[in-house]
Amino acid sequence: MKNTPEKRLLIVLGTIIAQIGLGTIYTWSLFNQPIVNKFGWGLSKVSMTFSITSFALAFSTLIAGKLQDKLGIRKLVSICGIILGVGLLLTSKVNSLPMLYITAGVIVGAADGIAYITILTNCIKWFPERKGLISGISVGAYGTGSLIFKYINAGLITSKGVSTAFLYWGIIVIALVFTGAQLLKDASIKTVKANNASEGHNYSVKEMLKTKQAYMLFIIFFTACMSGLYLIGIVKDIGVSLAGLTPAVAANAVAMVAIFNTAGRIILGALSDKIGRLKVIAFTFTLTAISVFVLSFAHLNFGIFFACVAGIAFCFGGNITIFPPIVGEFFGLKNQTKNYGIIYQGFGIGALSGSFISAAAGGFKPTFMVIGILCLVSIIIIAAIKAPVTIKQTRIGSKAVIKAA
Repeated sequence: MKNTPEKRLLIVLGTIIAQIGLGTIYTWSLFNQPIVNKFGWGLSKVSMTFSITSFALAFSTLIAGKLQDKLGIRKLVSICGIILGVGLLLTSKVNSLPMLYITAGVIVGAADGIAYITILTNCIKWFPERKGLISGISVGAYGTGSLIFKYINAGLITSKGVSTAFLYWGIIVIALVFTGAQLLKDASIKTVKANNASEGHNYSVKEMLKTKQAYMLFIIFFTACMSGLYLIGIVKDIGVSLAGLTPAVAANAVAMVAIFNTAGRIILGALSDKIGRLKVIAFTFTLTAISVFVLSFAHLNFGIFFACVAGIAFCFGGNITIFPPIVGEFFGLKNQTKNYGIIYQGFGIGALSGSFISAAAGGFKPTFMVIGILCLVSIIIIAAIKAPVTIKQTRIGSKAVIKAA
């Protein structure tokens, strides 16, 4: 079957539909208080569910590449969509915290992570000439899912109750992810080789872990994820505590974060195709560092608070979009799902680290200072990092020997 424009567009369409369904998990904060009200569990214990979801999401990506090799993208994403939906359906029946952690945390997170990373990296393989843009579309659709379903799930909770809302949410997710999966197709080995011809050696996970670049990218990605995820989790509280806003006004920041986060994914992803990915992430970390230092030291008002929050959200969206293409360009496209799965662990660790640092440092401002310092370290790393040395093939007599140039 030829790699026609129509075929590639169908793959993009399937990617968008499925990623919208997967991105709905980022509406979890809507469910915290209603669950507390129904069962009487502590808010901190209920909100821990999403930390478990985020960790399971990141950890599950380590096996995504192997599962895709065995099952293929269409079957794998279809299964993940069903498991994700079933996890939500089971959540509608929970009556204990451990069950909530297993169904909404482990099951939902793992299924979401496997589907998310395989859809993203597969789509990039089909569009090697526009990796940043296509990554932005895929990750942007994921963010759009959270924005759209903020209103859908809020309406379901209000009209049907929190438990029944999980039931309807699960059914909708199964329909979206399963439908999108039917339009997906694995990039063939021939396509990957052709697309990767100009990018040198295809590193295995073992080979990648022997390079210093893998660890440098991990540190940068960890910093990007911690700064963005920490902000997303406490943005309303920052507005009330540091900027003196009313809870109603500060709540508007939640929607603004989603909008700027999604915009950053598409705009900065496309921009990275034109001016270079390292230049773009150097800019995002500079803007993030400025924003968190302003939040730490400046006297905040409405305008300054929203400008800083918008900047951090915009940069976070761009960073998580640009990193998959960077990993592909540094280590090759053939094993990108597996290789990016390793780097992606910075997401799960970053999701947990912000809260731990905040507890240890004693509040928002000290945590922002730590994030700012990590951003400065990342900027130095970005200035120094280069793709691994190109692997060239030389011949000694009749034997081919692989050596570093």
